[in-house]
Amino acid sequence: MKKDLPQNVCEEPVFERVYNACSKDLYDFLYYKYGEDLTPEDKVQEAFVTLWENCNKVAFGKARAFLFTVANNLMRNAIKHKKVVLNYQKATPKVHTQETPQFLLEKDEYLKRYQQVLQQLSEEQRVAFLLSKVEGKKHKEIANMLGVTQKVVEYRIYSAFKIFKAALEHFKA
Repeated sequence: MKKDLPQNVCEEPVFERVYNACSKDLYDFLYYKYGEDLTPEDKVQEAFVTLWENCNKVAFGKARAFLFTVANNLMRNAIKHKKVVLNYQKATPKVHTQETPQFLLEKDEYLKRYQQVLQQLSEEQRVAFLLSKVEGKKHKEIANMLGVTQKVVEYRIYSAFKIFKAALEHFKA
């Protein structure tokens, strides 16, 4: 009767034999236990890489148990990581500002007043003003768009500024 000698997992033929014998079972185990979302095929590969890196420490007879333990732990770590990511996404970051409540209130009031004055402008003034200041168009472009001369556009914007200056304190463009 021939006695089996302990085989070294570091030898390529032995490692290949372990891979062929265990990889499908390991994949199925991870897939059925944890599902497809956590990429069981990647965890199988990582487990075999870990076995290869620790082949001197793992006996041939213990290789299967080692692979299943490593792969299971990799999946658990992936689940923990996923939970941390989800908790981080749920947490709303604290918004710190140097602005006082009074400043914020004044800003809101100023914006409301600005919108009221904007509504008081004639349509021609409002269009020319918004195209110039909001859209950043040049006077010549606005004139071409509206079908008027550049002087007319300049007058409309100037008159809108005059109305804003009279209606709003501290208005500067």
